Amino acid sequence: MDNGASSYRRFLEGDDNGLTEIVRDYKDGLILYLNGFVGNIYAAEDLMEETFLKLIIKKPKFKEESSFKTWLYAVGRNIAIDYLRRNSKRLDLSMDDVQTYLSDEQDVENSYITGERNRVIYEVLKNLNPDYRQILWLAYFEDFSNSEISTVMRKNKRQVKNLLYRAKNALKNELNKEDFIHEEL
Repeated sequence: MDNGASSYRRFLEGDDNGLTEIVRDYKDGLILYLNGFVGNIYAAEDLMEETFLKLIIKKPKFKEESSFKTWLYAVGRNIAIDYLRRNSKRLDLSMDDVQTYLSDEQDVENSYITGERNRVIYEVLKNLNPDYRQILWLAYFEDFSNSEISTVMRKNKRQVKNLLYRAKNALKNELNKEDFIHEEL
């Protein structure tokens, strides 16, 4: 796999299998990334679909200035920001919806994040500032480079380096509160 760029190119040339490959390779990670951003697994699934729908309808140009995954996550992030703006004052969940949401979110988390260590870290991430949570997710769960993170988060490389340093310290402090023994981050 060449990071999805050739699959997207094939899709733009009329091969629907290219899009199928992109969705198969990136949908789960994109859902979890967007869930960390919007805090709602159902909304994250909808935003993932909206991201791929944008690729289908608008066919934005991939300029290859970054990896395809970085570009795709940046498209998803922009769609999530628009979603948050539109829904910033709405909260319309019943208790049944909340219980279902929590149950489904746990199922997705457990299938994607394995091992007790990662589950504890994931839970602690929820207590962090959203920018810290986002940068740690991209750096450690998605294995993005600082350059790719700067593209997704729209920050320069120096800001990413500083934010990552502060995020690691905040994570260490939260892990220490949980009496979690961690190796050097």
